[in-house]
Amino acid sequence: MTTIRDVAKLAGVAPITVSRVINHNGYFTEETRGRVQNAIEQLGYVPNKLARSLRLRKTSMLALVLTDITNPFWTTVARGVEDAASDAGFNLILCNTDESDLKEEKYLKVLLERQVDGILLVPSTNQAEPILMAQRQGVQVVIIDRRLDGELFADVVRSDSFGGAYQLTRHLLALGHRRIVMLAGPRDVSTAEDRRAGFLKALEDARQPVTSQNVLYGEFTIESGHRQADQALNRSPGPTALFAANNFIAIGAYRAIRQKGLSVPEDVSLVGFDDLPSELVWEPFLTVAAQPAYEMGHRATEVLLDRMAEAAREAPQRNFEDIILPVETIVRKSTRACKPEN
Repeated sequence: MTTIRDVAKLAGVAPITVSRVINHNGYFTEETRGRVQNAIEQLGYVPNKLARSLRLRKTSMLALVLTDITNPFWTTVARGVEDAASDAGFNLILCNTDESDLKEEKYLKVLLERQVDGILLVPSTNQAEPILMAQRQGVQVVIIDRRLDGELFADVVRSDSFGGAYQLTRHLLALGHRRIVMLAGPRDVSTAEDRRAGFLKALEDARQPVTSQNVLYGEFTIESGHRQADQALNRSPGPTALFAANNFIAIGAYRAIRQKGLSVPEDVSLVGFDDLPSELVWEPFLTVAAQPAYEMGHRATEVLLDRMAEAAREAPQRNFEDIILPVETIVRKSTRACKPEN
């Protein structure tokens, strides 16, 4: 393998001079620069950027740790992150945890070993330890979409899950629905809890009775949405409306409804949290609370870069922020007025 010493020997200069030319620092003449560049081209030398980054403790790498990259919502978030990172001269490492705290811990350890400059994390649980582990190593962390229990341990950029769920439920109530079942996400994930809280608050404000039958917990997956909807539809009397806590749950619920020989919205109205990108849907059908996914990723990256810049100049650390982005309710064809009871 060609080394910097080989380049220096061919160019007739010292290795330190080659280093100055490659890194564009220090003094050297144009004639010297030309000789070094010619030697690099002749030998096919590739500078070892990793070694240099380790010396400078800067790798120009950010990491994005997501829970499910197969979900179009997260791919849109990732695009926002990538665009902001690229504009700032950073490359991006993408990790997928499948909502597993063990995989999350493993990835974070690997990323810290690789000395990434900053981490954007979608936590698999509400626990702060993974964030604290990174911060103890001097790595800045920004949390996306979810919050942690208790005090703020890092900046958070998320959407208004409570408000979005509240407005979607109010929409169903305004259509006359009273037997509404929420197909919720995991109990230990803040977005699932915030959406459940918004849903129940809307029922309470409308003076509707609230019982354990109003919410079925599961996972943020298509399979879980199918199981939850199937369980709800087997009740007698069954629900007139289903509220899916994310887009994958909504897909599973829709399949379960159709397999029961029922139609949306003629027999059951269906709403969901998260929209699907328009390029993936021939004709948007589902009434949703649409999160600003791209903006969320872009904004979180900007916050992370600001924190990294502050740390580099040893500026006093500001209080952590909980940035909540607005959610848009989009009414489409999956909801209609509830049929009058016989």
